[in-house]
Amino acid sequence: EVQLVESGGDLVQAGGSLRLSCAASGFTLDRYDVGWFRQAPGKEREAVSCIRSGDAITHYAESVKGRFTISRDNAKNMVYLQMDNLKPEDTAVYFCAADVLFLSYSYYTRRCPSDYDYWGQGTQVTVSS
Repeated sequence: EVQLVESGGDLVQAGGSLRLSCAASGFTLDRYDVGWFRQAPGKEREAVSCIRSGDAITHYAESVKGRFTISRDNAKNMVYLQMDNLKPEDTAVYFCAADVLFLSYSYYTRRCPSDYDYWGQGTQVTVSS
């Protein structure tokens, strides 16, 4: 069974850090493009960051650039999102998603994909002021 499971969400004070993990089972993650998304109450889901398979090209939303870092450990079948200098507006449920997308380098310089086939259930991140 193909599955993505997020972990690492927690309650943290503003200025703090968290590392989210996305564990894949049932498939080999190194061939897949992976994205992190978040959804706050009453708001639409938004792309936070993404990483391409192979060359690990990344893209970040402007709101998290310089504070969040996406990385992957193919040997462990994991993708991570390191979140530093957290702000109350980062509060949301965070999801990871994966798919084989065949998107160009230029695509990743402009945006993250949104049409992933596989999604996790999410992990709650709450940042208090």
